[in-house]
Amino acid sequence: MKIKNFGSLLVTLLITNILAAQSVIQVAQNPETSIRGLSVVNDDVAWVSGSKGYIGITNDGGKMWRWQQVKGFENSDFRDIEAFSNKEAIIMSSGTPALILKTTDGGASWQVKYKNTDTAYFLDAMDFADPKHGLVLGDPINNKFVLLETTDAGEIWRPFGNPPVALPGEAAFAASGTCLRVIDDNIFIATGGFSARTLTGDIKYKKWTVAPLPLLKGKSSQGAFSIAKSSGKIIVVGGDYQKDTRQDSSACYSFDRGLSWRFPDKSTAGFQSCVEYIGYHTFISTGTSGSNISADDGKTWEKIDGTSYNVCRKAKHGKLVLLAGNGGKIGVFKM
Repeated sequence: MKIKNFGSLLVTLLITNILAAQSVIQVAQNPETSIRGLSVVNDDVAWVSGSKGYIGITNDGGKMWRWQQVKGFENSDFRDIEAFSNKEAIIMSSGTPALILKTTDGGASWQVKYKNTDTAYFLDAMDFADPKHGLVLGDPINNKFVLLETTDAGEIWRPFGNPPVALPGEAAFAASGTCLRVIDDNIFIATGGFSARTLTGDIKYKKWTVAPLPLLKGKSSQGAFSIAKSSGKIIVVGGDYQKDTRQDSSACYSFDRGLSWRFPDKSTAGFQSCVEYIGYHTFISTGTSGSNISADDGKTWEKIDGTSYNVCRKAKHGKLVLLAGNGGKIGVFKM
């Protein structure tokens, strides 16, 4: 018993030391744009997208950024972006019109690949299973979530065959582009508003499994804002963005593929709009209340930074982790 307790103490001390070494270094305060779209390709290349039609690109791991307002779309709010290289990226605009644009020349030119002027459409998030196969999620219309699909790298977008049914007052949050995840041909959706749930679908067979979440719900500002997954572990974060220091319902985790959910022993320091798996049982989350990290698959969280960010993402091919938020703010996560 004493040996076991000593081993547990060593693990606890190791995790504490690891968490204490984490920090976020702000590297940019750029155009007056609210950044919610972030895609990190590798340790050098990353793209951000935001309000007022702004797009930013870095080729040196976030130190220097090249900015542009997409010509003709200066009033668009690009809430999500998916980048595949320093040349190719796809951006999604929330609001009216609902838009999806693509560039293949590093942002020198953009082509409209989807446009819908119906005011009922509000796009929330975008994710890709691979460079050709992607999905875009939108708020419900006629009691079903809007779900668009491409199988040709974003050239053509069509309605998904069997979108999930929405409950009354349920929606998704266009807060960080991560209320939708496509992982290993599975679709994960986190919802909020008057319901907080996970909707898990098979991208091939288009069947859905639904599970309730213990997070705050019942108001348009409450619910699940972001979902992330490691091998067998799923983390959901959110809360109430109008009361962003409230800690009692800002994160939960599942060790059984989303069948049941638990609150952490120590939660995040308030509302979180994004969560990202960064490896070795470790997740990072961020929001207006600051940034947090968990080194035990979401069981306990430690606050590492008090700056407000909207989104955090890890490199698809590499270790670089960036954060972005209002006022063109960009940060680099340091381990």
